[in-house]
Amino acid sequence: MRLFPAIPLLRIVPDDTKFDFMRFRRISFPISAILSIVAIVLFFHPGLNLGIDFVGGTLLEVQSKSGSADIGKMRTTLTALNLGDVQLQQFGGPADVLIRVAQQPGGEQAQQAAVEKIRGALGTDVDYRRIEVVGPRVSSELLSYGTLGIIVAIGAILIYLWFRFEWQFALGAMIANVHDLVLTLGFMSLMQVDFDLTSIAALLTILGYSLNDTVVIYDRIREMLRRYKKLPMTDLLNVSINSTLSRSIITHLTVTLALLALFLFGGHAIHSFVTTMMFGVVLVGTYTSVFIASPILIYLGVGTGRQESTEGAEAVKSANIRFST
Repeated sequence: MRLFPAIPLLRIVPDDTKFDFMRFRRISFPISAILSIVAIVLFFHPGLNLGIDFVGGTLLEVQSKSGSADIGKMRTTLTALNLGDVQLQQFGGPADVLIRVAQQPGGEQAQQAAVEKIRGALGTDVDYRRIEVVGPRVSSELLSYGTLGIIVAIGAILIYLWFRFEWQFALGAMIANVHDLVLTLGFMSLMQVDFDLTSIAALLTILGYSLNDTVVIYDRIREMLRRYKKLPMTDLLNVSINSTLSRSIITHLTVTLALLALFLFGGHAIHSFVTTMMFGVVLVGTYTSVFIASPILIYLGVGTGRQESTEGAEAVKSANIRFST
């Protein structure tokens, strides 16, 4: 005797979905190639908007005590101090202002002196919520270690997939990951998103997320390769993607909602991180796993000979392929 009525399972995607993803591979590859070239051009011009972490300098986050901050008056006051490039940006509420001051000649003592000059110029009209000073040596080391971390992560991913799958799968996943990184860096250059240590963390997170989605599909493809010897490769890839589609949509939806909450309520400190994540995970990562990482296996020689199988159509009809997600 049941105490509670049975609750029907949520089905985002019907079990018998048979969408032809491989039909778009002749479109997705040229589009990705063009976007990658554009992203590389943007990387060199205008280039990344390097933050204080990588170029050195001083960052001050202040809040006006008298309500809305007068950006024009503050800019005039700070420019008169002759501290070089001084940038002011309003964020959050109308009283919040972010002040960036260029690296001062003379080392850390000169940086501290610049902070004191700013404090004296602004007086007691503002509250100082955050002050960061980064020297040139520290900033160059951070940039070097951040770049090295991304390279090591890509290499580790390649080695891991080489052992878990075949070399074609490892190469396909690496190409997909590099594709994600290139497009994300192009987006950051275009939108002039602050590139700091949180951006490095975002890029590494995008690598891991995209790899996770790709490995799930690759694992299903490997399973299908062993189970259906005569199924054409294009049909096999379509069935593999469709069988994991419900899981992918649910995962992307939950991640998108979490990132949207951080974007709206997380504050300026993580704004560059969240913006990069939303583009890399929601847009690029989802697209790459389905339209780049999977069909590239065909061009790398996986399942060679399946496409010309005369029994392919019959195999598709006779194989009752249904997977739980």
